[in-house]
Order: sequence, then C-alpha cells, then structure tokens
Amino acid sequence: MTDIDIYFDRWLAAGKLGAIELGIEQTMKKKYHLTPDELQLFKESITGAKKLRQDTIVHHTPPKLGKKIAPERLLQEQVDASYYFSDEFQPLLDTDGPTRYVRPGVDNFEVKKLRRGDYSPEMFLDLHGLTQKQAKQELGALIAACKREHVHCACVMHGHGKHVLKQQTPLWMAQHPDVLAFHQAPKEWGGTAALLLLIELEE
Repeated sequence: MTDIDIYFDRWLAAGKLGAIELGIEQTMKKKYHLTPDELQLFKESITGAKKLRQDTIVHHTPPKLGKKIAPERLLQEQVDASYYFSDEFQPLLDTDGPTRYVRPGVDNFEVKKLRRGDYSPEMFLDLHGLTQKQAKQELGALIAACKREHVHCACVMHGHGKHVLKQQTPLWMAQHPDVLAFHQAPKEWGGTAALLLLIELEE
C-alpha cells in the first residue's frame, strides 16, 4: 500500500478533505513534487467519494423440493402394487439366454434397446437381504414411484447366484400391468445381478 492509499483511507474514514490535502503535500514534498495542477486534479477525482461497506451476500439457490408423500400413502402404494405379484402364477418367460420379457403388444425392439443400454435407469432398487414379502412390497413401491415421478426406466438388483429372489423377481415383474419389458442389465448396471425394466407411463 502506498502513502497515498494510506492517507486516502484515513480521509474516507474521517470524511474530511483537508487532512488528505495536507498529508499529500507533506508526503509528496519528501518523495515527489506535485504541481498545483496535479494536486487539483487529484482533489477533483476524489470529490464525492464514499467509503464502501462490506456487504457481500452469498445467495444460495434453494433446492427443488419434491412432493412430500405421506407414509400412509406410501405403505398403501406398496400394498396395492404388490397385489399383482403371485407366487403361484408362473408367467412364461424365455429361458434361452439372458433373462428378458416383453409384454404382449409391445415392440420387441424395446428389449433390444434395454440389452444395448440405450435406456439409462433413473431409479434403483436393491433387494439384497429382503424376504420375499418385503421384496414384493419394495418392487411394487418402485413401480408406483416410477409412475408418480414419470420415470420410464429403473434398475432392480436381485443379486447373483440361484437364490429365490433372483428366480422370483422376473416372474413377479412379468405379472405387473405397468411393466412393458425388462432385460438382464448391461454390465455397467449390474449385469447378471440386475434387471432393467421399462414402465408404462401415462401421457
């Protein structure tokens, strides 16, 4: 900071011009020689100047809040949606190759798009550690949430191996009227341990 800056700051704090005039003249006599015109020009340039206050405000954009769903409604959605899942009914699924399904009347090309990874899931459900009853409720809730949030593609992770949930999950999903198609997930979304499904949405 120069001597001029120091005097200028003191003058602004005091609100007086005389102090800086005297200070500049005394300081400049030691180091520089200001002509009367230069001094007058400086005084004119600071006339009307005001000291700034620090009033910086950081604006935080408020997050977009989703609609709050009452716990009772969520529970009812689970019960309603899982109503479609029967352990007795065995839909006919193609067992040759990767697990897949397409609802009658739906273009088979949708299954190919799922296999290629053309659809990216926006919701995920992990069934690890759940009982069959819990898994059906969570699967039903996922489908209901997809319809409510207008999500077309979701990923269901049932795990590896030959355990019950891996066998039952595709059978349950094939029974739900809002499931258009599903296919074994591409590697980036879980591979043989997961399924990508397409949900029918209202226009």
